[in-house]
Amino acid sequence: MPVTRRELLKVGAGAAAAALAGTETAAAAASASAAGRFDLAAPATQLIWKKALYDETVLQSFAFDNTNGHIYLAQLKNGSGSAAAGDLCVTKLSLSGSVLGHMYLKGFGHGVQIGVEPSGGSAYLWTETDAVADGSGNAWGRRLARFKFVNGQTLTTSSSALTKYTLISGATSTTCAIDPSTNRLIMRCRVDGQARFVAYSLAAVKAGTATKLYDVAQPSGLGVFQGYTAYGDYLYLLDGTAYGTANPPPGNTYITCVDLRTGAKVQRSLSQAGKSLDYREPEGMAIQIVSGRPRLCLGLASGTAGARKASIFYKSALI
Repeated sequence: MPVTRRELLKVGAGAAAAALAGTETAAAAASASAAGRFDLAAPATQLIWKKALYDETVLQSFAFDNTNGHIYLAQLKNGSGSAAAGDLCVTKLSLSGSVLGHMYLKGFGHGVQIGVEPSGGSAYLWTETDAVADGSGNAWGRRLARFKFVNGQTLTTSSSALTKYTLISGATSTTCAIDPSTNRLIMRCRVDGQARFVAYSLAAVKAGTATKLYDVAQPSGLGVFQGYTAYGDYLYLLDGTAYGTANPPPGNTYITCVDLRTGAKVQRSLSQAGKSLDYREPEGMAIQIVSGRPRLCLGLASGTAGARKASIFYKSALI
């Protein structure tokens, strides 16, 4: 549903004003941001269930256009060489799961997380780009890119439609999410081999004046990393693997809450959302805003190879 400026001020507690001002000082002053954190032990509710995407590969990540009521989902492009080349497909869905369009991104990365910036009746996507293969059959981006979603378009890393950003020199495996409650961009990257999360004012990133608001290390003790998002001063991390002989139902999908101000692990909880799904691999997180209220969403891939499906569940209870 559309989010008005008044609603953004309500959930953002002043952070929207920081984005409009476009200054790091204002953004830092808005550190109180959205009130509360999600209760990870609360039950999850189904949003979409086993929907086919434009390509038939596993959902990697997703993000909401909370203004226009759309979901954008990143996948590896169909084809055996897509992972090594960093070729992605982005599918645009309605909130009921109907396919509304797609784009192909060639040489961008693995799609572990994406961000969406609504703009009028359309949206700009934020993704990794300039992928480099790691020798294990996968490729990961080294910079961030912003571009307008255009249905049916194929972009390469040299496309004039891209605006690229290097926020930390030498960083690798760069991805990002956007917190709609604060208009912050949260970048996950590796610096000297260590996974880190760095928060910036989105307006300042676009203006070329970004400085770090928060910079914390990824906590230890996680399983296979599968996605992240942020709401206010809290970061939410997803880890786990698909069902299998060594990982039978209800699986090993966990959500972890981290305080962006300190890097401290606040809560960690096993998620049994969609536990009846076959395959069931956790993939991606995002914040949805409905009638001014936030939802913490996680994605799940299911189905057989060549016919994968996407499901999304959410938690809305705040502490």
